[in-house]
Amino acid sequence: MKIHSLIPAILITIAATGCATWDNMSSREKSAATGAAVGGVAGAVITDGGILGTVGGAAIGGVIGDQVGKKK
Repeated sequence: MKIHSLIPAILITIAATGCATWDNMSSREKSAATGAAVGGVAGAVITDGGILGTVGGAAIGGVIGDQVGKKK
């Protein structure tokens, strides 16, 4: 894997975690943000840095994280 394929994943991870203030977030919101970050990285890795794979992975990860956080 080339380093340029990880750039979108790193940017999404920074955007999802760096801009969030965890103090005022509910458990569900934290889970959704974490899921989006992990999903974006996974999507980027699976599609070798493809934009649709990265964005799709972030969207799916966010939904899964939201549903997992709902049960807490």
